[in-house]
Amino acid sequence: MISRNVRFITLGVAASLGSAMLLAQTPDAPKSPDKMFLHKASQGGYAEVQLGQLAAQKGNSDEVKKFGQKMVDDHSALNDQMKPFVESAGLKPPMKLDKKDQAEYDKLNGLSGDAFDKEYITFMVKDHHGDLREFRKEEATTTDASLKDAVAKGESVIKEHTEMADKLAKQMGIPVPARKGAESGAE
Repeated sequence: MISRNVRFITLGVAASLGSAMLLAQTPDAPKSPDKMFLHKASQGGYAEVQLGQLAAQKGNSDEVKKFGQKMVDDHSALNDQMKPFVESAGLKPPMKLDKKDQAEYDKLNGLSGDAFDKEYITFMVKDHHGDLREFRKEEATTTDASLKDAVAKGESVIKEHTEMADKLAKQMGIPVPARKGAESGAE
């Protein structure tokens, strides 16, 4: 009787482990921090290109048009740099905007003139400050040396964009987040 119960328990444990292994292989399974960062960074980079193209076309001022084109150029290069890491993590580069970025794209597409410029730059300030925090966090926590190097290079690009967006925002009278420790590079 005891051996029969042990056999059922053993079979139950084996079935549970098999289910857990299958679950770990599904796309909805929990992801590592690196994988979550790569997913978010690739989605964000794709959005930067799409929104930048819109700004380069619809921007009212030359500064906003130039900034939009810089976002297209720099984020296309950054996306290419990160693509091998995204693919090696088993992720596919995005082919469309996520809901949040699509809503922003649609909102911007319905605006023109100064209203477009202000909305675009406001979004760029918020977005790049958040991206800079994420890149810094990933650089500090990843244990993958090659990913750490790529993230550090990406961080310098994001930092430059953040400073540019902040400068444009200030010129337009748009508030920008306070930056702590700007001299040391910390936000």
